[in-house]
Amino acid sequence: MNGFFRESLLASLLGIALALAGCGGGGGSGNTPGASAPTAVVQPLPLPGPYAVACSNIVQVFTRLGPGEDVTSYWEGIPSDSGTPRYVIDLLENQNNTLIATVTAPQDSNLYGEFVGQQVKFVVLVCYPTTADNPRPDYPLNPPQTDRVVPHMQTGSDAPLFADASVRYPVVAFSHGYLGSPIDSDDYMLALSVCASYGYVVIAPFHGDARFSNLRIDNLADAIAVATHPENFTALQALRALSISAALDLVVAHPQWKDHIDETQIGGFGASMGGETMLLLGGAGLTTSYFDIGSTWKQITHDTRIKAAFGYVPYFGQPILPAFGRDQHGLDGINLSFLGMSGTADTTAPIIETQIGMSRLTGFRRLVALSGVSHGFDKAATNDIYTWLITFLDAEVRGDPDAVSRLSTMGSVAGGNDDSVLLY
Repeated sequence: MNGFFRESLLASLLGIALALAGCGGGGGSGNTPGASAPTAVVQPLPLPGPYAVACSNIVQVFTRLGPGEDVTSYWEGIPSDSGTPRYVIDLLENQNNTLIATVTAPQDSNLYGEFVGQQVKFVVLVCYPTTADNPRPDYPLNPPQTDRVVPHMQTGSDAPLFADASVRYPVVAFSHGYLGSPIDSDDYMLALSVCASYGYVVIAPFHGDARFSNLRIDNLADAIAVATHPENFTALQALRALSISAALDLVVAHPQWKDHIDETQIGGFGASMGGETMLLLGGAGLTTSYFDIGSTWKQITHDTRIKAAFGYVPYFGQPILPAFGRDQHGLDGINLSFLGMSGTADTTAPIIETQIGMSRLTGFRRLVALSGVSHGFDKAATNDIYTWLITFLDAEVRGDPDAVSRLSTMGSVAGGNDDSVLLY
């Protein structure tokens, strides 16, 4: 599985929970009785959109890598074999020229475990619509390990070069999947670029999940560490949501960016655990107990700036460990507009859990099923994914009347994979 959704199944935790608690259930289809699913087939949007794309400064000194070190370990916050911390901030050429948000973990040990009161830094990448003749070169990400680039990247103290400096652009807050980063896969870079090419400023923190809880279970010691410190996994999830809000705070107040952003038009895009992050930002309650099928849950935050969010294979947990409390009741009454796209063959983020959770939302909700897709970016569904995404954002964030009308009847995208509306 590539870096877009390199998720752990939390095998040891789930196995222990299953042994102690058995299986849960509950929830219905969530559709209004007598209502009919939208059926209109729309043509895919062109990819990319009409704008060229540029990004903020994340110049790194790759010669700092030790022998045999993989740069993605820094991007994802994975410590060395000896336990030495690693994070992308350690590779930055000049921290003053890179956007870095700071979160102070609140004084709640049930949510933030051993990180209570600590200040945590999150490097932030911003991509945005730029001029067609932007002269800044693409920035290569550590060749020859990858041919991936950051397009038209700012260097030094360069200011962003917007397609139209007089326009205030809508925003997409982007949250990658567990143990990923905004730049560690072509799929993530495509996600950032497509949104920016359609006129959005995309704000994407490097969550650095492994700094808080690395749930790779390689041996018995790892399994014991995970099972005995589940609060660090809770902290990981909670800090993700706070890092998105902190990144928004940073960029909307930054002198180079603040006059080019429309703070009344902010949406979100989350991949896998990033989908969970978006709902936590919407006020959802996060599971805080692990061996009783999520009998307790607690709200992390509620960032009312985010009007709507899109989740691709969004993580709602497992039947024995739901993400939002038992039977997803932590989502009761949440009115964040949410469109989810789930694979029918996904066992990491099962579509049934997504359906149960989304059925509890009270705002606009739409769940689209991708037939036969497992937990990863489905190349065959590329046009489907981004046509749903941009149509949804244009309708629910921008309020574009044409997009609102199209979304109201949209049942599938022509070509690509088999996509169909399950919850409406």
